Amino acid sequence: MTGELMTGDRAPQRRRVVGNGDIDIAVFEYGSPDAEPVVLVHGRPDTHHLWDSVIPLLAQRFHVIAYDTRGYGESSAPKKVARYRLEELAADFFAVVDAVSPDRPVHVIAHDWGSVQVWEAVCDPGAEQRIASFTSISGPNLDHLAQWVRARLSSPTPRNVWGPLTQLVSSAYTGFFMVPVLSDLVWRVFGRAWSWRLFLRVVEGIPGERVHVAESLNRDMVSGLKFYRANIIARLTRPRERYTKVPVQLVVNTRDVAVRPAGYDDTGRWAADVVRRDVPFGHWLPFKNPELVAELGAAFVDDHRTR
Repeated sequence: MTGELMTGDRAPQRRRVVGNGDIDIAVFEYGSPDAEPVVLVHGRPDTHHLWDSVIPLLAQRFHVIAYDTRGYGESSAPKKVARYRLEELAADFFAVVDAVSPDRPVHVIAHDWGSVQVWEAVCDPGAEQRIASFTSISGPNLDHLAQWVRARLSSPTPRNVWGPLTQLVSSAYTGFFMVPVLSDLVWRVFGRAWSWRLFLRVVEGIPGERVHVAESLNRDMVSGLKFYRANIIARLTRPRERYTKVPVQLVVNTRDVAVRPAGYDDTGRWAADVVRRDVPFGHWLPFKNPELVAELGAAFVDDHRTR
C-alpha cells in the first residue's frame, strides 16, 4: 500500500506499508526511485527518525528507504517475545527490500539493533544477490561476538581476557533489560523524550535539537526490550557459524559505551570482504555526526555500485 506524496524538509516523498505475514512495516522513501537504493535500519529506542539528519545528505544522490522495524513507531508491535527473534527481523528486512527494490540489490546502513538484525540477513545463503553492501554502525553480529569471546577465553592471557571483560562491563545493562516487569516499569516511567535527550547530552554531548524521536518513544522504549529477551541468551550461549559474501564496512565508534571496539577484531573470519573505519565518537553517531555517517556510507555505496 502506497501513500500520497508528502512535503517538508524531512518528510518522505512516499510512504508505504509492507506486509510480512501479520506484521505491517511502515516504510518511508526519499530521493529518486531510479537512483541506487540505500536502506537505513535503526535500533533501540529509535525509529526511522534516527536518520532525519542523514537522509537529506543521501537523498541528493540515492533512493533512500527508511523503515520502522517491528515493535517501533508506525509498524506492528507483537506482544510475544518470540516474535522478535533475529530470524523474524531479517524476514521483515527482506520483505521491505522485495517491495522497494525487487529487481536491484540494495545497499544498507544500519545502527545498533538495526545492524544486529541486518547481520542476520547478510549471513543468509544467497544474501549477496539482494544486498550490494552493508555499512554496520555500533551493532555486532551476536554469533560472531560470542565466538570472539570464546576464542579469547580459550587462551586466557591478560590481553585476551581484557577484551571480553571490558565488553561484559559495557553490556551489563542488558541483564537488567532482560528482567521482565521491572525493566518495563522503569522505562514506562522514565522513557520520555526529555529524559532521553538529557541522557544523550550528558553521555555523548549531543545537543537536544539533534535528537529526533517519534511520538511513540515511551511505548517503543518498552517494546524494544523484547529484542534483548528474544536473542541475547540464545545467541551468546549457542552461537552459530554464520558467514557472508556481502561487502561489509564496519564503522567502529571508539568511545562507544555499549559495544567495545575489540569485539570486531575477528570479523574477517566470517566476512569475505570487510573494511573497518575507527572513528572517535560514541554510540549514537547518526545523531552526533550525521555528516560522517553520510560520507562513509555514500563512499562505500560508490565502491559497490550495481550500475
